[in-house]
Amino acid sequence: MFATYLIGLREGLEATLVVSILVAFLVKSQRRDRLPQVWAGVGLAVALSVLFGWLIEYTSTSLLARSEDRELFEAITSVAAVVFVTWMIFWMRKAARTIAGELRGKLTEALAVGSLAVAGMAFLAVIREGLETALIFYSAAQGAAGDSGPLLALIGGIVTAVVLGVLLYASALKINLSKFFTWTGALLILVAAGILKYGVHDFQEAGVLPGLGDLAFDITTVLDPSTWYAALLAGMFNVTPAPTVLETIAWIGYAVPVLALFLRPTRRTPAAGAATTGPAAAGVAATPERTSPSTTTVTERGADTGAEAEAASAPQRA
Repeated sequence: MFATYLIGLREGLEATLVVSILVAFLVKSQRRDRLPQVWAGVGLAVALSVLFGWLIEYTSTSLLARSEDRELFEAITSVAAVVFVTWMIFWMRKAARTIAGELRGKLTEALAVGSLAVAGMAFLAVIREGLETALIFYSAAQGAAGDSGPLLALIGGIVTAVVLGVLLYASALKINLSKFFTWTGALLILVAAGILKYGVHDFQEAGVLPGLGDLAFDITTVLDPSTWYAALLAGMFNVTPAPTVLETIAWIGYAVPVLALFLRPTRRTPAAGAATTGPAAAGVAATPERTSPSTTTVTERGADTGAEAEAASAPQRA
């Protein structure tokens, strides 16, 4: 359940920070009259994300009659989830320096067009996170049929993210978002490795890949599946005591190089177009808020919310 909580927390906080950027910009621009359009776009994105999650589950449980077809469907969604997780983690690391400025620029253009454009801007900003969350959650929660624990954990993660986002916006909380996204990103890579391993196992059960009976090792006597720590490892990272050879290759082949790339030291470079993406370029005077290098806040006065502030304090190893 920790894995699904982490998914909800990470994806939820990203979406919350995006919404905070939009709301803070409108408030600071004295365009509160456009806030209902933002919330309408956010609400529609959330509704469609829930519908997408239900559609995936309905397809797996009701539309696919043969067990082989279900296994194949679950394998494909697992691979897709791994692709989305990997892309999301590296995209956030790359785009964190400019995301706030880009969102403000797009919102300025949307304000000039009209209400529907503002709602559409908010919708597009949130829907990506919502669809990713639905797909990743389905893949991470496979094998927990009839258990409401993963769903409750996901909801708990999202609620935690919303609370953190509100506290950041209200300046009631200061956290190092750079470190937060680095640590959660590393943990999500391990979660994704487990999802990929699960997908390989489904491909084997569907008959697409061979070697279902070829075990890489069997440490059942050491890692008893009935123990709490074995269940924790299996639930978080899909680490099992008797994996197949292909499962083991997939887990190691993904986790090791992706973690190495994600945690490698990077050189700081000035964000491209920094001079034209700040609040002044958007037609709004801003007074920068004093924060320590290791913390960041999201405030109405300092509308450079968490994502941009995260970039300002990004560590050498993102």
